[in-house]
Amino acid sequence: MLFDDWTGLGRVLLEGTVAYGALVAILRISGKRTLTKLNAFDLVVTVALGSTLATILLSKEVALAEGVLALALLVTLQAIITWLSVRSPRFQSVVKSEPTLLVREGAFLRGAMRRQRITREEIMAVIRSEGMADPSEVAALVLETDGSMSVISSSQAGAAAALTHSREIDAAPK
Repeated sequence: MLFDDWTGLGRVLLEGTVAYGALVAILRISGKRTLTKLNAFDLVVTVALGSTLATILLSKEVALAEGVLALALLVTLQAIITWLSVRSPRFQSVVKSEPTLLVREGAFLRGAMRRQRITREEIMAVIRSEGMADPSEVAALVLETDGSMSVISSSQAGAAAALTHSREIDAAPK
């Protein structure tokens, strides 16, 4: 069906504008942390917000007030989860993963790679994207909590203080 009626188009324009405005207001009130992608949990919240907005726009069965309440609920729950994560290491360990060391001083850590389902080829692509040709140039390569990979070259390593904040990294063979 290409066109139903003008009323449906008007509803989408009106409700979409109000719902979008409400989402922007809710996000501004909740702060920058709401839309960060620091870990899988944050990504789920971001996707859920988008999905909820789309449902408000396109579903005649969802009242505008219900949709805005759903957006506010998602943001509130995310704020509660992050508040608890900051205050409780035990709760944080349930909600968030820790960074994983995949390469240390040029050596691939095969056990960690297997657990994280990362191949040597994927790691080599990241190393090349950082302008390095050989793993021996890498002091550390870390799979971060958001799924990205960070590379610390041997020339940048220094004391490697950035590598001391994870039980998994601390336990990696040296």
